[in-house]
Amino acid sequence: MRAAAVQLNSTNDKARNLATAERLVRAAAADGAGLVALPEKWNLLADGEELLAGAEPLDGPTLGAARGWARELGIHLLAGSISERGPEKAFNTSVAIGPGGEDLAVYRKIHMFDVEVGGISYRESDHEEAGTEIVTAPLGETIAGLSVCYDLRFPELYRILAVRGARLITVPSAFTLATGRDHWEALLRARAIENQVFVLAPNQVGEAPPKFSSYGRSAIVDPWGVVLATAPDEECFVAADLDLAAQERVRESLPSLANRRPEVYAWPQLQEAHG
Repeated sequence: MRAAAVQLNSTNDKARNLATAERLVRAAAADGAGLVALPEKWNLLADGEELLAGAEPLDGPTLGAARGWARELGIHLLAGSISERGPEKAFNTSVAIGPGGEDLAVYRKIHMFDVEVGGISYRESDHEEAGTEIVTAPLGETIAGLSVCYDLRFPELYRILAVRGARLITVPSAFTLATGRDHWEALLRARAIENQVFVLAPNQVGEAPPKFSSYGRSAIVDPWGVVLATAPDEECFVAADLDLAAQERVRESLPSLANRRPEVYAWPQLQEAHG
């Protein structure tokens, strides 16, 4: 399987974002990629109020366009994530689309990015609702696990995806410049190594109003933790061939997934502090 990660500098200009995404998806498919992945909030990257105002239903124009590209090009397309209209708040939603233009899986980001980094406060939960379901998608004969950006810091999610049969995990992101410099590659490689999966991680790059500064360096990592491809600091795509036979050899020679002992694992109970 040849996979590609598309790196974008999305802003609040939806028409421009979609045009750039389409150009790069077509270029990746022309390069031989049968699986193409877009980054987080690829159609609209803006502050919470603007994201909420620009949220679309799953049958809206953005995903309609993505389904059309997948159908025309005959590819699997991971439609990064978009702001999906909800009852009150939006969901941060990733959709895996098949080569017939059909939805294969829908994942709503579980972990909200409520943090302060680089002197900037991010409060996703003010405008977004957290998802509650762990999701895999059938990509032909391969199972992919779906995640989004901040999910990368929660290894239990990735372990469950691997136990459920994922051979590949997608991480569409808008990873910040402040955290990306120190954590992006380290976390991608860790999730790949500990779960013996390929990791496909398309990221946003550059500045976007009002406060976004994304790290870029979209990457594809193999189950041994080798970085197969890394994007330069521009809008582009990077691609790599995913050797599933080599993955089997890794899992046979170093069977850490098979050597798990779930019967002895238990979550510690939080105890009240006593003064």
